[in-house]
Amino acid sequence: MSSILEALGGWTWWIVAGLLLLAELSSPGIYFLWLGIAAAALGVIVFFVDMGWQAQIALWAVLSVIFVMLSKSWLKRRNELESDQPNLNRRMLNYVGRSYVLDEPIVNGQGRVKIEDTLWQVSGPDAPKGAWVRLTRVDGLRFIVEPIDKA
Repeated sequence: MSSILEALGGWTWWIVAGLLLLAELSSPGIYFLWLGIAAAALGVIVFFVDMGWQAQIALWAVLSVIFVMLSKSWLKRRNELESDQPNLNRRMLNYVGRSYVLDEPIVNGQGRVKIEDTLWQVSGPDAPKGAWVRLTRVDGLRFIVEPIDKA
């Protein structure tokens, strides 16, 4: 390891950064990005400060932890921003609070409701086919419903 770091000098960390950024392109998430940025930062530091390979690896580890921790807080703040489509990937939540007619009766707590050409499973008190129900919440891939009078 020491011979590689000595032979390439500061360029070693630029190569490591490039390889980590390539790994980032081929994997989900953004974990390798921060490790690559830490390697690139260390590449800059090594051009100005002469240090042994053990210190370089230790500093890369410390920088990696710092960048990952900073990214977690940054991503957390970024995800807290309000969206104009908060249920984009949770389609079922868009229907909660709405009322629909049962397509199949609720028997023993299980039935089905048709929403936009899709049959969804529902759980709730027994009710006949054609009864109106309000979708109160989502439980997995099933709606929890309560009967309503639509007179």
